[in-house]
Amino acid sequence: MSKSSAIAILLLSILIIGAFLVFPRCQDLRALRLEIGKRNAELQSKEKHFSNLQEASRELEKYQLELSKIDSALPSDPSLPSLFNFLQKASSQNGLILEDIGVFSVTVSEENPEIKEINLNLGASGSYSSFKNFLSTLEKSARLIEIENISFSAPEEKESSFSFDLKIKVRSY
Repeated sequence: MSKSSAIAILLLSILIIGAFLVFPRCQDLRALRLEIGKRNAELQSKEKHFSNLQEASRELEKYQLELSKIDSALPSDPSLPSLFNFLQKASSQNGLILEDIGVFSVTVSEENPEIKEINLNLGASGSYSSFKNFLSTLEKSARLIEIENISFSAPEEKESSFSFDLKIKVRSY
């Protein structure tokens, strides 16, 4: 075997070894580099997302008072005793006598199943101006109170106060 044929066989064997051993490793290395690039892009995207969330959180902290008003407008617990207490205080502060809290029901809203609706009937008596102030108090309250029906009767000869019957709807989460 001559020197040139030995060199040719050696070069050919190096090329075959390179083709079968080194080339697949190079392909694996390229695939891993692509995967690292994808993961880095994903990591940067998540870091940007968390940065945006932190910025939004800091922005919301500026509006804590407004958020607490919204929270009180739609409380998460439809606490009937606190609602009845509010209605009693509002009526007495405006010169009405809350005579009767009639039948009430708690149902799920047709428009949004997450919102609960409390329907109840109230009976009160007092002057027309007191009733008007009571309605204004309900309207200005932070709670979402909707008056669905009002009926009243004129005072009898010996009485000086009207009788009012209200059907109201209060919403909560």
